[in-house]
Amino acid sequence: MTLKFVPVDTPEIDEGLARYATPVQLRYLQAVAKHGSGRKAAAALGVANNAVNEAIARLKAKAAAQGWAPEYDLKHRVPEPFVAKGHSTLYGADGEVKLQWVKTKIDDDRRLELIREAVAALVEDVRPAEPMPAPTQTADHLCNLYTLTDAHVGMLAWRKEGGADWDLTIAEETLTRCFAQMVQSAPDATTCVVNQLGDWLHSDGLLPVTPTSGHVLDQDGRFSKMVGAAIRILRRVIDMALSKHQTVFVVMAEGNHDLASSVWLRMMFSALYENEPRVKVVDSELPYYVHKHGDVMLAFHHGHLKKNADLPLLFAAQYPRIWGATSKRYAHTGHRHHEEVKEHSGMKVVQHSTLAARDAYAARGGWMSERQATAYTYHARWGQVGSVTVTPEMIAL
Repeated sequence: MTLKFVPVDTPEIDEGLARYATPVQLRYLQAVAKHGSGRKAAAALGVANNAVNEAIARLKAKAAAQGWAPEYDLKHRVPEPFVAKGHSTLYGADGEVKLQWVKTKIDDDRRLELIREAVAALVEDVRPAEPMPAPTQTADHLCNLYTLTDAHVGMLAWRKEGGADWDLTIAEETLTRCFAQMVQSAPDATTCVVNQLGDWLHSDGLLPVTPTSGHVLDQDGRFSKMVGAAIRILRRVIDMALSKHQTVFVVMAEGNHDLASSVWLRMMFSALYENEPRVKVVDSELPYYVHKHGDVMLAFHHGHLKKNADLPLLFAAQYPRIWGATSKRYAHTGHRHHEEVKEHSGMKVVQHSTLAARDAYAARGGWMSERQATAYTYHARWGQVGSVTVTPEMIAL
């Protein structure tokens, strides 16, 4: 939330500091100006002795992060959505400031807030999809889980480096046809989960870099082209699921390559299918997602924040009611681009491979794995009862 500047009549109050004050902090500032100290102000206001001083200390720290700390010669405010990363000041022999460098960085929390605000405005103009006829003969006790992870739509890979080519055109054809093969081969379950498990897009903005470390990426085309392909693929995938299943749950997981894009993907597809009651987009601000199917708990996390061995305890603590109400539990993760299945106490963790080709970074690092996607079928009482695996070679035949 952007805090608006509140005009202050008392001249002793630092108006630059007051710009960042909450109503309570502003009241404390006024009381200190009137009574002369934080302790006296606290006594006059009837609050704890340290309450005023601690609140003003937090306010000063917040203002300093925006570049405002006059007692340290910092008087250049940083515009949103940036925060001050560091300052360098050159003093002359007379002690006066001669030069000052202000270093800034993006405030990640504020950036996500701005993205949500922007997407909320954009989806107002999204034309919702028309409802589709539901299939009639499906098995209520079954749930199919279709996982697509680490698709890296927009990545550019060269077969001479990684063994196979990958670009926007290849990604769109491969992901769409492999998903169609999974849907066709899986049983006619009443419900399914379309599990887009993160790193759907290769980059998260106009620059071809990773959002946190800034590593330069091999990218095919402009970001707008990536977004267009990503949306087209997901719409086809969800429509294919709707043609086979009565209810489609959709996970749009956060990945380390698409931290911000996962936000607008969730919001956009919620708006896109708001008139289709058979589509339910899982809404979670945390990158940990769950779906309950009878006695079965299905949990999802991209894998960039927690190790596989830590997931059972995390999901038990995060979702204790679902954990306690189920006897079969499975966590699904990606991120590492190769398959691994391991049982832990109370939960089986399934790490999924990817359909995407290796880029130069993976090839030069010597990381290799079989490209594939697997759909799992879960019985409401018995847990996993089947699976279907597809590979890019199968759709090339």
